[in-house]
Amino acid sequence: METDFNYYFRNFEDNEVFKKLLTNVQNVWEIRDKAKSFVEKEIKEKNVKENNGELLGEVNFIGNYYIGKGTKIYSGATIEGPVYIGENVEIKPGAYIRPGSIISDNCSIGFNSEVKASVLQKDAKVASLAFVGDSLLGKSARIGSGVITANRKFDQSNIKDTGSDFYGVVLGDNSRMGANSASLPGTFIGPYTWIFPLTQVRGFIPELKKVSNKPELYMTENQKTELK
Repeated sequence: METDFNYYFRNFEDNEVFKKLLTNVQNVWEIRDKAKSFVEKEIKEKNVKENNGELLGEVNFIGNYYIGKGTKIYSGATIEGPVYIGENVEIKPGAYIRPGSIISDNCSIGFNSEVKASVLQKDAKVASLAFVGDSLLGKSARIGSGVITANRKFDQSNIKDTGSDFYGVVLGDNSRMGANSASLPGTFIGPYTWIFPLTQVRGFIPELKKVSNKPELYMTENQKTELK
């Protein structure tokens, strides 16, 4: 498995929040804990409650937060800090942003989706009804509707290599997970890789791949039955 963060994430600018998380990082999974420390120190300990965006209805705020200019948060969303949300972000109705999250500029969080202790880099998008937990999403990465990034093993043991019992997916730059696909805890997906809809993945998936299941389709005869 590739552990260098430069394999998954490339071409970030010096003024990006993400760049601040890379100091003394050796393995890619360490960035998640760096993000948690960043929002604890810069948002919670400094008691930041700053919204420079626009609230489009009633939004529930819990704890500390920073929200950048041009960001739109729709009615019914919940922001539970400490969190950092950049500029020109869209957070749709019913979305839930949980502590430890960093959502960079131009990102989008869909209807009723949940983001927990995760880092989304610039231009990443999460569609509706998805769960992104303890994960890292690269630039322009895409999470489709209904995607689950499972972040804890059934036996609650540590996830291989990460040293943590909570870890979701590392999704490289410009990679995507299609609708209703799922990743098992501690999945690492390289850049420019597509996980097709309804596909379950685990372990290490290299860059520049297309990944899909090939289930057989069965058809049998049916009777005309009027449904009540």
